[in-house]
Amino acid sequence: MGVPLHQVKAELFRTLGHPVRVRVLELLQDGPRAVRDLLHEIDVEPSNLSQQLAVLRRAGLVASSREGALVIYMLSTTDVADLLAAGRRILASVLDDRDGLREQLRLEGTSR
Repeated sequence: MGVPLHQVKAELFRTLGHPVRVRVLELLQDGPRAVRDLLHEIDVEPSNLSQQLAVLRRAGLVASSREGALVIYMLSTTDVADLLAAGRRILASVLDDRDGLREQLRLEGTSR
């Protein structure tokens, strides 16, 4: 017997439990990006970004390709973007408007 489905789902959500990983996935919703572009958008050390991209790749949430010297990352499926949108909807429905988070969620949803 294999790993129970609930355990596999829990691992997926653990993968999503890191702010850098979530930010990478948010950025990739707009299309493929080179690692250097991700570094420009996310204030982390290159080694940290590399680690987080490897975690996302192992989880099957992103894919990568090479274009010359550039490594390009993209979402592995549009379902990842759907999951992020569902997360925004859930947060919008359960958050009090503390620190303007609800407004930020509303604005983020209209920019897509």
